[in-house]
Amino acid sequence: MNKRSIATVSLSGALDEKLRAIASAGFEAVEIFENDLLSFGASPRDIAKHCKDLNLEICAFQPFRDFEGMPEPQRSRNFARAERKFDLMQELGTDLLLICSNVSPASVGGIDRAADDFRELGDRAARRGLRIGYEALAWGRHVNDYRDAWEIVRRADHPAIGIILDSFHALAPGFPVRPMASIPGDKIFLVQLADAPKLELDILSWSRHFRSFPGQGDLPVSEFMQAIAATGYSGPWSLEIFNDQFRAGSAGQTAVDGLRSLILLQDQLAPDWPKLVGEPLAPKAKSGGTGFIEFAVNENKAGELAHLLSQLGFRKSGKHRSKAVERWSQGKVELVINSETDGFAHSHYVTHGPGVCAIALDVDNAGLAMQRAETLKARTFYQPVGPGELEIPAIHGVGGSLLYFLDQAGKNWDMDFEPVTGEAGADALLAVDHIAQSMPYDEMLSWLLFYTGILDLARLPQMEIADPRGLVQSQALVNGDQSLRFVVNGSSANRTLPARFISEFFGSGVQHVAFACKDIFATVAAMRARGAEFLDIPDNYYDDIEAKYDLAPDVMAKLRANHILYDREGDGEFFQVYTHIFDERFFFEIVERRSYQGFGAANAGIRLAAQAREVRPASIPRV
Repeated sequence: MNKRSIATVSLSGALDEKLRAIASAGFEAVEIFENDLLSFGASPRDIAKHCKDLNLEICAFQPFRDFEGMPEPQRSRNFARAERKFDLMQELGTDLLLICSNVSPASVGGIDRAADDFRELGDRAARRGLRIGYEALAWGRHVNDYRDAWEIVRRADHPAIGIILDSFHALAPGFPVRPMASIPGDKIFLVQLADAPKLELDILSWSRHFRSFPGQGDLPVSEFMQAIAATGYSGPWSLEIFNDQFRAGSAGQTAVDGLRSLILLQDQLAPDWPKLVGEPLAPKAKSGGTGFIEFAVNENKAGELAHLLSQLGFRKSGKHRSKAVERWSQGKVELVINSETDGFAHSHYVTHGPGVCAIALDVDNAGLAMQRAETLKARTFYQPVGPGELEIPAIHGVGGSLLYFLDQAGKNWDMDFEPVTGEAGADALLAVDHIAQSMPYDEMLSWLLFYTGILDLARLPQMEIADPRGLVQSQALVNGDQSLRFVVNGSSANRTLPARFISEFFGSGVQHVAFACKDIFATVAAMRARGAEFLDIPDNYYDDIEAKYDLAPDVMAKLRANHILYDREGDGEFFQVYTHIFDERFFFEIVERRSYQGFGAANAGIRLAAQAREVRPASIPRV
């Protein structure tokens, strides 16, 4: 059985905190990183006992550096140093020492020389019942390719000497993985896994700061593991991640993300790995768009939000049978205003102020969606419901909000509402186009893995957007028929608009909701007639649009008059307009797509600057 493991270097905190987080997440094994042990106050025997109490196997101790190919007297000293590490390993209760390829300028090359060193070390290790795993660092002085490392292990020809294969060190330099399939599985002592985004960096810096969990980056980790599968390897799958964000974040959340990544990778590779740890994953539920979006407010803000929605053409269509909850509808868009004084929505309001507390998604099978989410360590949510009211399965999402799953073919969620009749009008808004969520930059990888692991969403290329006070990273997630789109925004600059939202909102959450329409000019005209006002866009922007695109004069006039932004991709056109920010918390966007797949990234900087002026007006007077 392939146990799931993680190296302690991947997490933040002291060694005991790391071990508790690793065990709590559900890992079966751990690699102890030497610096974590050296900086911790307890003895190796105490650490061994702590791991045993946590049901964690110590599958390796690492790293042992600059061993092979050293001249005397360093060579003799290295063997003495190794014996001391063997003592420590026996106290820890682990039998595997990871040795990475030598980077010392004093080292001498030669495969046979290195094989002789390992053969002698193998004799010493075998006398103690220990093993040595050799790993090729991508920046090793003489050995930087796993194929050379394997040749050294092969020539050493010792039962206590094996190879350690690391996905980053193989994939980042672009080495072919197919030759791995010829390595006997019993000579692979450990497989380490890491992904990484594509970056134009030297490989050492890339490795030390930007590794990520499988599925969070751009490396073909599944191809690497398919080659490993062909060897018959049956040892641990161990995560070794060097990432500044992970080492500064929550050890508990990072450990959960790590296990989630391994579960997803195992599921992806299940046909090649018949004996994997853990229960199989339920298939991804097919999403069909947004069922409803729920806003948590108090009584006063409920009236203000209802007024804004009515200006946007929504009508009050339902009143909850037993709670201070209203339903507002237009086209396929369903919004809920919850001003209850107890329950989850009220707790969310007390913590965050007015804002989105829950999103309900239409799925083909809510039960399977929940089963998959629970296997992937999502936190489930249950709240008492009144007699005859529908209980909707839910999990915790971004910023402590809820994500509900609605069966498309099951009971309707609106059975809890009494219909409210009113004047019927034409529905200008058709559906929810996308939902944008803001979060600290160091949370983005976690939530991207959450969304793509549980839902049938694919990542679009990440965008970098200029805010007047810093850069914002933006990542779109879209399902197959584009009925569900999330845009995840993060910034490490603490004065950008997303960062201000996080500060004002006391955490991550939905910063805006975009609605799709068929004719943005008619839609905006009707909204303005009902009293709606929109974000002011400077004339300079429209002068540039006029110069860039050959738009008809009447179209340009309507863009200017209505503060509508415009973008074009090939033959596709995109129109977008924004409301003012509601209570410094969130805002709405109205969009019209004409064969356009993006999100108006070219206009994002203009919008952010306009909102920044609205929040903090400019001091330069107009003339």
